[in-house]
Amino acid sequence: MLSPRALLAVIAVAAALAAAPALAADPVVFAAASLKNALDEVAASYTASTGKKVTISYAGSNVLAKQIEEGAPADIFFSADLDWMKYVADRNLIKPGSQKTLLGNAIVMVVPKDSTAKAEIARGMDLIRLLGKDGKLAMANVDSVPAGRYGKTALVALGLWDGVSARVVQADINKGNRQIAHGVNRVLRPLDL
Repeated sequence: MLSPRALLAVIAVAAALAAAPALAADPVVFAAASLKNALDEVAASYTASTGKKVTISYAGSNVLAKQIEEGAPADIFFSADLDWMKYVADRNLIKPGSQKTLLGNAIVMVVPKDSTAKAEIARGMDLIRLLGKDGKLAMANVDSVPAGRYGKTALVALGLWDGVSARVVQADINKGNRQIAHGVNRVLRPLDL
């Protein structure tokens, strides 16, 4: 069963695809990799109801924006990063007035399912203690992936980045999401900054 947030995401994606019937050909979608699970389900449903095949190219928003700039054809572009959406808009690579903010992110801390870890997420919290002697902090790429950049920004704002940065491991955000969905990990608490 989808969470209310995931259900809203699916509805938003479906609404964007619903605009595609005006296209003569099957829609080509460029989408942030973090949307893969939800978008694959919506595309299958769309194809079943319209007979139109949806071709989806998944990658980082930066990669997709550069492909669009180089002339790659996309009928719909789902960016996970407002800066890259602005990049294509500023270069007149999308139809004026077509840009919509459909989805958002929440930064969360995730721990193994059987962990008894509890923490008050606050400035100066003892994140190193939570990680343990040899523990690592998995994050999306902090230089190029929106979730990684947001996570780093949150840790800097909490005064934790300098103390934990050497223990950060750049990880695949979709793998982390799958582990939560399959009960391997659980969300400790959303970070509200």
